[in-house]
Amino acid sequence: MRTLVMRVSDYSLDGIVAVEDTEYFEFCRDLPDDPEKLDQTRSFYEGADLHIMGRNSYEGMARYFPTATDHPYADAMNAGRKAVFSRSLITADWANTVIVAGDLTEEIDRLKQDGTGYIVAHGGIGFWQSLIRLDLPDEYHLSVFPYLAGHGRRLFDVLEKPPPLELAASTAFSNGTVDLQYRRRR
Repeated sequence: MRTLVMRVSDYSLDGIVAVEDTEYFEFCRDLPDDPEKLDQTRSFYEGADLHIMGRNSYEGMARYFPTATDHPYADAMNAGRKAVFSRSLITADWANTVIVAGDLTEEIDRLKQDGTGYIVAHGGIGFWQSLIRLDLPDEYHLSVFPYLAGHGRRLFDVLEKPPPLELAASTAFSNGTVDLQYRRRR
């Protein structure tokens, strides 16, 4: 059975997810890249058997990545298999993409059974919160930025019963970010 990994980048120390047109988002974009982090993330995306996302993230990524020539993850994202969860999307023109419109829990269970390797859940925040609320992620990979946002969208506001987690890995990078990987104890 495949593992569902929720990959959250641009996560503040106080639990806020960066969204466009905010000071925190600009901080994340302006922070210098760490070459080791870029390599690690690229390898992680290349190793994924499937990339899943909600409609809003899909639309933004599908507009950007097919023509991105200098983005470190463009090749991995363009070549990878993708599934977009949407009940309103009619077509998915980004290469290797299918639309999934059924019940989220049933579809995730089906995708976990169908193939080998891991599935990366990219977001957006509403999609991630739906996955969390339904207790579907097996792992959480968070890129924590050295920033206290103070206010904004909190990822884990939807928890009814906190799941038990264990730290699988942590990596500090030269730009001040820390990647944390937590695994569910089931």
